Amino acid sequence: MVAVMWLVLVVLLLFSAGYLGYSRYLSQFVELDEDRETPAHKYEDGQEYVPSKKPVLLGHHYSSIAGGAPIVGPITAGVVWGWVPALLWIAVGNPLMGSVHDFVSLSSSLRHEGKSIGYIIGEYVGERGKNMLLWFAFLTIILVVAVFALVVALVFDAYPSAATASILYIALAFAFGVYLYQLDGPFLPGTVAFVAGVFASVWVGIQYPIALTAGAFVGEGETIATATNAAGNEFIVLFGEGISFLPTIINANISAWIPVVMVYAFLASVLPVWMLLQPRDYLSSFLLYSGVGGALLAIIVGTVLGTSSQPLVIQDSIPAFRGFMGGSYGLPLFPLLFVTIACGTISGFHSLVSSGTTAKQLDKETDARAIGYGGMLGEGLLATVALSTLAVAGVTAGGGIGRALPNFASGGGVILTSFGIPASYGAPFMALVLVSFLLTSTDTAVRLGRYMMDEIVGTPETSVEETASNRYVSAGIQVVGGYVLVASGTWADLWPLFGGANQLLAAMALLTATVWLANWDDSKQLISTGVPMAIMTTITVTALLYLALYQNLYQKFIQGNWGVEGTVGFATQASVAVQIVIALVLVYLALSLAKMGYTNIQRARGTTEGAVATDGGPETGDD
Repeated sequence: MVAVMWLVLVVLLLFSAGYLGYSRYLSQFVELDEDRETPAHKYEDGQEYVPSKKPVLLGHHYSSIAGGAPIVGPITAGVVWGWVPALLWIAVGNPLMGSVHDFVSLSSSLRHEGKSIGYIIGEYVGERGKNMLLWFAFLTIILVVAVFALVVALVFDAYPSAATASILYIALAFAFGVYLYQLDGPFLPGTVAFVAGVFASVWVGIQYPIALTAGAFVGEGETIATATNAAGNEFIVLFGEGISFLPTIINANISAWIPVVMVYAFLASVLPVWMLLQPRDYLSSFLLYSGVGGALLAIIVGTVLGTSSQPLVIQDSIPAFRGFMGGSYGLPLFPLLFVTIACGTISGFHSLVSSGTTAKQLDKETDARAIGYGGMLGEGLLATVALSTLAVAGVTAGGGIGRALPNFASGGGVILTSFGIPASYGAPFMALVLVSFLLTSTDTAVRLGRYMMDEIVGTPETSVEETASNRYVSAGIQVVGGYVLVASGTWADLWPLFGGANQLLAAMALLTATVWLANWDDSKQLISTGVPMAIMTTITVTALLYLALYQNLYQKFIQGNWGVEGTVGFATQASVAVQIVIALVLVYLALSLAKMGYTNIQRARGTTEGAVATDGGPETGDD
């Protein structure tokens, strides 16, 4: 059997080469200068434009981008197509595409006063292009809310102890915000106390697991016949057998958790940032470092010293390659592998964080290399950990993709036994790590969606525009839209649709960077951004058309192959119809933007005045 350690070493080797070599070249290519004034210093206001030290900003940026997708995507792809294709796309695609995407998104925003990629593309192709890109991002965010709410519910269903720990973790974050900003408590003692509380919540969760309804899953997939788990601990079951007015999504417990997660995302996105988001991001960074760093180190220690509870090798249930069609899953490797792994290799969501948010906080231009390029490599390491946990845990026969996702917790629990931590504690801890990432992605996405709606509307001139820009209405549209999408409960459809939309957004961010470089100077080569942009556009457009026209329209509505027994309800049909519409609209917006960008590049490179340095050059903001 192949030792999981080799997966980790291959990724570490290629990532190190990318950072030491390619990122250094890119930094010189965009002419980063530590002496040039950044937007954070030029427009410092103590609110949005705030110069931050590199380690602090790197931690905040990493916590914002490292959500649940780089965990869910690699695990799903590893189950369907095998661990070799998943590993190769992460190890090679991340340093050549994903890290480049994050770096140039951050750098281009840095040269445009910390503005978003929507603003930047609008500078070169006009207001229509700007609005199209913003609508593209807004629709993508609705998909983010849908899939992450579903995955959180899946994990809560598999590990009810993680549900308890997550509730306590959110309560601690709220209390920490009040402690810091309302009571003005000392920072360091507060950090020690509240971080200790987060880790203690794992123990509390093990003792008092929560299930919203009876019938939740436990560990390897056994269902609860009584209100006790496999260890004999009693469950707190809040709603008996189920909630009758909710549509059944996989099972009654998952169906009950999804709206709870949606409500949480809504509240977190409209509350002041100091009250929940900032303290929760800070506390989650300790989970991130201990979960990801600890697992990577534990794989090496457990393999070399043999201290793990079982050999850390790839299980037979995870083959190296399952075939182009993914064996019994019947899903084509091209284009679906790439959009399934999604954020572990490249993510358009990162361009929304990098541009217009992180760019407002850079202390020095040269910090963009570690934060932009290095931060994305860190997300690739998280994806590697996820693939490693799947390899160690394997897949229970007949479990399916959805049941494989909690293997991040069970596999992680086995890996952490290398340090002498019992798997009964390590697994719930890794489940909490997974959920904390997912919740971070979900509520951050809704908040970003609010900001984008504000940019789309601009200054409200009508009652409709005023209503649309209302933070409660904007957040509500995203949450309700996400719930309609997830109502079908068809995991195999919804996740690739999210991945396709997210990675097509990455292609549009790379298009924005390519247009910026083309208008900056004739000497700027367009290969580093243009080639990844062309590759990702081809992959994602093909994937979205496959999902919309073949898998949803043809297979379901025309052939009637819904993949479920009995009569298909209206909610499922409506959800699939919405998925088709969103996919086709995204393809139209992307191709229209690509045409606008290509026309602009031709004009810029074909005329004398278009070839000289413009507002995108180093002199930005100095005139």
